[in-house]
Amino acid sequence: MSKKKFKKKGIERAIRKIFERQPDQKYTAKEISAILQITDKNMRKLVLSILKDLKNDKFLNEFQNGYFIINENYSTTFIGTVDSTARGAAYIMVPELNGDIYVQPENLANALHGDTVEVEIIRQKKNKTEGAITKIINRKTTQFVGTLDVRNKFAFLILDNNKINVDLYIPLEKLKGAKSGEKAIGRLTNWPKGVANPFGEIVEVIGMPGNNDTEMLSILFKNEFEIKFPQEVIEAAEKVGMDLDPEEIKKRRDLRNKLTLTIDPFDAKDFDDALSYEVLENGNIEVGVHIADVSHYVRPGTPMDDEAYKRGNSVYLEDRVIPMLPEQLSNMACSLRPNEDKYAFSAVFELNEKGKVIKEWFGKTVIHSDQRFAYEEAQAVIEGKSEVQKEAILGLDKLAKIIRKDRMKNGALSIESEEVSFLINDEGYPTGVVKKTSKDANKLIEEFMLLANKRVALFVGKLPGDKGSNNQFIYRCHDKPAIEKLKTFSVFINKFDYDLEFENIENVAKKINGLLEKIKDTPEYGLIQSMAIRSMAKANYQTNNIGHYGLAFDYYGHFTSPIRRYADLMVHRILQDKLNHRQKSYGNKLNEISEHISAQERKAIDAERESNKYFQAKFLEDKVGEEFEGTVSGLADFGMFVRMNDNYCEGMITMSSLPDDNYYFDNDKFQIVGRQTGDKFNFGDQVKVKVIGVDMFKKQVDLELVE
Repeated sequence: MSKKKFKKKGIERAIRKIFERQPDQKYTAKEISAILQITDKNMRKLVLSILKDLKNDKFLNEFQNGYFIINENYSTTFIGTVDSTARGAAYIMVPELNGDIYVQPENLANALHGDTVEVEIIRQKKNKTEGAITKIINRKTTQFVGTLDVRNKFAFLILDNNKINVDLYIPLEKLKGAKSGEKAIGRLTNWPKGVANPFGEIVEVIGMPGNNDTEMLSILFKNEFEIKFPQEVIEAAEKVGMDLDPEEIKKRRDLRNKLTLTIDPFDAKDFDDALSYEVLENGNIEVGVHIADVSHYVRPGTPMDDEAYKRGNSVYLEDRVIPMLPEQLSNMACSLRPNEDKYAFSAVFELNEKGKVIKEWFGKTVIHSDQRFAYEEAQAVIEGKSEVQKEAILGLDKLAKIIRKDRMKNGALSIESEEVSFLINDEGYPTGVVKKTSKDANKLIEEFMLLANKRVALFVGKLPGDKGSNNQFIYRCHDKPAIEKLKTFSVFINKFDYDLEFENIENVAKKINGLLEKIKDTPEYGLIQSMAIRSMAKANYQTNNIGHYGLAFDYYGHFTSPIRRYADLMVHRILQDKLNHRQKSYGNKLNEISEHISAQERKAIDAERESNKYFQAKFLEDKVGEEFEGTVSGLADFGMFVRMNDNYCEGMITMSSLPDDNYYFDNDKFQIVGRQTGDKFNFGDQVKVKVIGVDMFKKQVDLELVE
């Protein structure tokens, strides 16, 4: 930093303090210079320049005669949440500001990612507000997971979270038997002022890196998910019996005589939903969407409810599930298993041949599932390869296709996330990769779940007389995409010689659907579909209903998966209050719940992605030196990502390893370009790569280009 810049910053701080000490006092540039004992002509000009800058920053107001006074509406301190970067700086997310406040590493004051802090604005430019943290109000967590590095006189816990740029200093007497190289959980105990690293102690040893249990537990701890249920929750769950209470059955609509089916993945253990099917005398079809009645067993204010809220949702890693509810509930009492009577919360629809809802009914029921189908078994019926429950499966499939067609006409997006999972043997090694495809059986279930979710949200959320939406409900919302992101998507697909111009938001879905239909049999389909998803806003939970853009629904909520999502459990309770004509007001509580479960969902997605990255690295660990055909799937200033065509695993080629030239990333054209040759690499380019290294600690695969 130049001496002049340093001097200007010091004078600016001094001027701010003068006005802050006397907020009612007016000063001219001459008076400020006198207070600061500045006599030099050029320095007095600098004082005036700073005063003008502070006026532009809205810190000061100026009168016509050259007097300045502090702006009484200007606040220099805010409360926000730290969002750290991998390079050591941070952005402070402040709800009442339009943008974030940038904080350089030297101004973090020992704050860590996720902490709630007080931040003071120290400078404001046209497109950037910069601040310094003045107080840590609340630590997000004091427990961290990492790998131990034990020295002669001390140890460090090298943290897994790359958003935390310090290691935990551990005195040898605080190791609790942990050894160098082991993964462990450490607790921050003290961070003296002026000391580079926080002090800590080991709480628990997880195991050696590279072991599946160790790595999955590390991912869960890092994302702050509990693995074990508290004892009081386990005890409460164990008291839940499998037998139904005859008195409770009398209070419910008995639908055990209706033909009822479940269709789920072949390895599913918790069955959230079932469908019943009946052809009525008038020719219409009655379809019942029956959902596990979790709210019957999990009551507000109980330890089981508190734990379900804390978790927010189940977490699905590659080789295990961390459930929201104990197994006694999720896999036993609540699960709609075949040939067992079960309590359900049902949405029963009478549909005509065009898929229109003629009548609907919501309420508590008792049901009996007659048949359990895996998706593959139901698909076999649809394809004419099986006769099992043929009438019901084909009838449901026909209706689902009609409903889906109407949904697409109304502007819904037909984007499907591309899921890849691993086949894992008994020793825990990934032996193969499976790309999940959504067929008619999957879409059948999807359409009826969407129908139930939409109609419940409409029933509870729409106020009489079109007077807006009920804010005492948790909606699943999806905002319209930002034009900037759509422009980036346009540039991206242009690399594949596809041309889409988005004149307005209204035609986005139609254009993207048309493109995806056109290219569904091409190699780049999956990549373009993934980029289309990235160009969209993220869905979340909120009480302010803005609709669901991707589904083209004005009203939408989550009702159909209360075993694995707390949002659905809350919707069941709110719906039951409506049916009982109870006007319960939650005040701001629903906003707090919505924010919490949205955050838990994001963390679960992060954990699931990290789990997949670990198994990608493990799958390729013994394939170093092998060559693969691949597709360029990402570009950055440090290199390019390539997804291998056969196994769908992704690795990275560093910029410096690209041969025969000095390459750079052209951000405007989204290309990597050779400075001498002009050779270019674009999204979607087909390349041949060699696996040259696998870093299990970073869960990273290193590739090089094969000429």
